[in-house]
Amino acid sequence: MKDSYEDIIRLPHHVSATHPQMPAADRAAQFSPFAALTGYGDIIAETSRNTDIRIEPDEDLREELDLKLRILASHVQNPPEVTLTYFQPDLRKEGGTYRTIVCRITKIDPAAQMIRTEDGLEIPVSDLRAVDGASGGSLPDF
Repeated sequence: MKDSYEDIIRLPHHVSATHPQMPAADRAAQFSPFAALTGYGDIIAETSRNTDIRIEPDEDLREELDLKLRILASHVQNPPEVTLTYFQPDLRKEGGTYRTIVCRITKIDPAAQMIRTEDGLEIPVSDLRAVDGASGGSLPDF
């Protein structure tokens, strides 16, 4: 049986006179894998991200927080360092995260029910879960 390519096997490789040769890196990219479901990995990661459930404070905790905020309001001119624990709602899904920060409170706005820290962070009073004196502050530990 005669080899069917014997008539062309020894011919020189064709090089186009009008089209430039593609660089090897671009040729390799033609055969690289692609993401058929663009964004699917991000959706899976977002779905698997855990959030905490917001726990509503009972009446005793609300009274305790109110007392501590009144004490802090009297020290706004020379704010002591305090440790605040508050609930930060998640912007993308139900729930959120409990965060604890050490800061100085510069303003407590009873009308807006908002606490402003020295760093410019605004925390709604309804999201507050704990207020404690930080060590070394002029306010005694609660």
